[in-house]
Amino acid sequence: MSKSPIWITGGSRCGKTTRLQAKFIEWLQLSLANSPQNINPKQVLIFAANDDNRRQLADKLSTCIEKSYPIITKTPLGFITDEVKLFFPLIKQQLNLKSQIPIRLRPETEQELATKLWRNDFNEEDLLLFGGEYRFVRRILDLLQLAGAAGIPPENIPYRLKEGLKNSFATEVNQNEMWQRIGNLLLKWRQWCLEKGLLSYGLIYELYWRYLIPNSIYQQKLIARYQAIFADDTDDYPAISADLFNFFLDQKFFAVFTYNPQGKVRLGLNADPNYLKQLASRCQVETLEFPPVENVGSQIAEQVIQLITDPLSIRESITNNLQSITTTSRAELLRQTAEFITAAIRIGQVKPEEIAVIAPGLDDIGRYTLIDILENRGIPVEPLNEQQPLISFPIIRALLTLLGLVYQGLGQLVWQDAVAEMLVVLSQKYVQGELITPIDPVRAGLLADYCYHIDLELPSLLPVETFTRWDRLGYQAVEAYNEILQWIEAIKTKQKQDANFTPIIFFDQAIKKFFSNARHLSYAQLANLRELTETAQHFWEIEQRLKKDQDYNKSPTTVIKEFIQLLQRGTITANPYPLKPAYITPNGAKTEGYVTLATVYQYRSLRSHHRWQFWLDVGSNLWSQSGSSELFAAPLFLQEWNGSAWMAENQLKMDQERLERILRDLLARASEKVYLCHSELNINGTENNGVLLSLVHLLSA
Repeated sequence: MSKSPIWITGGSRCGKTTRLQAKFIEWLQLSLANSPQNINPKQVLIFAANDDNRRQLADKLSTCIEKSYPIITKTPLGFITDEVKLFFPLIKQQLNLKSQIPIRLRPETEQELATKLWRNDFNEEDLLLFGGEYRFVRRILDLLQLAGAAGIPPENIPYRLKEGLKNSFATEVNQNEMWQRIGNLLLKWRQWCLEKGLLSYGLIYELYWRYLIPNSIYQQKLIARYQAIFADDTDDYPAISADLFNFFLDQKFFAVFTYNPQGKVRLGLNADPNYLKQLASRCQVETLEFPPVENVGSQIAEQVIQLITDPLSIRESITNNLQSITTTSRAELLRQTAEFITAAIRIGQVKPEEIAVIAPGLDDIGRYTLIDILENRGIPVEPLNEQQPLISFPIIRALLTLLGLVYQGLGQLVWQDAVAEMLVVLSQKYVQGELITPIDPVRAGLLADYCYHIDLELPSLLPVETFTRWDRLGYQAVEAYNEILQWIEAIKTKQKQDANFTPIIFFDQAIKKFFSNARHLSYAQLANLRELTETAQHFWEIEQRLKKDQDYNKSPTTVIKEFIQLLQRGTITANPYPLKPAYITPNGAKTEGYVTLATVYQYRSLRSHHRWQFWLDVGSNLWSQSGSSELFAAPLFLQEWNGSAWMAENQLKMDQERLERILRDLLARASEKVYLCHSELNINGTENNGVLLSLVHLLSA
């Protein structure tokens, strides 16, 4: 086996990961043969582009070696975060920081704290120009993340914005002063976080490339800890990961990298694929040109690209692989698409797990319409990363209402309708295998009307006898209500007696009381409960850190209010499908097959493949626009930026290249058919006129 580092490049599904697995096994066998006593799997650094890919790669490698060694895989951000935490004492010495354990900030917490820190420094013109306070704060925090991932000092951010966006704002605002104000805000935030020991993603990136990688002590630790490196899909890695890889190559480590020119999914989201590509010059290059299995992309990808770039060109028929579903309205399109999928599955033409529905942007109406129609017909659907706000789930709202009934001063956050909903949710339980709801919505409404005492300082539930016709509620409802009431009173007593009875303890005990026998809860609801407790733990951990400040003057009630309001703003979400359980169909049969529902970005990030793909809203302009898949000013933080102003033609060129990559990538992940789902009118009632319409016209001609 050659000791030279290997660079494996090729398009989607051409066998790059399989080749990396083979190289890993070769390396492991050779290492075991040479020094069986010294090989340690933890000395192998294995990277994947994102968390889903990381789990998949770990499973594949573990299977390859028959689970004889534990396989540890990392994402670039996960590895960098762990390293910054582990070697924070080295950073602390260089920056002369106070000795304290660093805490990683979640994005939503970062947003809240930065807003409070900057609020007195905001310029109203800046806020208006960026579309309000929330978007302004989010965008400039993203700048710190972009700079950190690119290895650019935050002090240089104003210069890049000034030079790169000089032609982007047609206003009278003094842009030089605006960018400098933004730079000052970022430096203030950076210093404040360092003093408090709080680490945002942007700061984690910066601390790693600026203070750890150049540190000789850290470099020696890396050499001692690792022997080889395997990195899959490097086209989605941040620029600073190339600095780490170059260090390993300088030390003559064995290395294998894979790179997909059709990938670059995270270009515009901290990744710098062209900079990573330069590593190829230091490696033995292996190019995989043909996919190991036939797919749609290998047959028609170039024809599709040419048809998009030149709609008037005459091409050979591509109808064997592409078909269309066309309607006038979008509502009709959603219905027909779901009916088509249902019919194909029922006649055994395709299985649910062989189908993916992909859209450039998936709105709530489209998502829920498809899920509702398909699941009502017994066909399970798996929306990828359907991160809905926690506050949108009744089980979460019920616990927050319960919280307001235990702690003082929260009456303004406890509404009468919310109390009724809480009574319904908390009374549900399984009895002899059957789900019962002793307090149904009608009884809950009556109890909330007559037994809920509204008080801004200390709202409370009154005894059921307060309702003069309580005997009409029924025995089960009264028993369930009294059980809830007694638990609230007992918890109030504990809270008054124990000053350390935090909402974290409250949530733990409430979940144990009301959801310990949680067979009626879906995996989505269980994930939401877990996210609620993790969010509460993170929130109070931050509060404990801030309490050390002399100017901290928040009361416990104020802190709880801020926590509830944070959830009510919808900034906290959870992935409702952490696991893939067997789906129970209406007739009681079990199936593990799911129709995958995803946005283009989500589907490409998953790096999966299906027999059939349904491209939803194929006539939408969103196919050719970067949208949320590109952060503000992201091109200015690529290593290849030459210092010139970013012009409209530059963006058009980037969008065109992105569209071509999307088409090649998606087609390569369809093994049999692609259905183009098009409605003449979009969700707003206006006409669809996207660049992919030429494909629809060709199929309908």
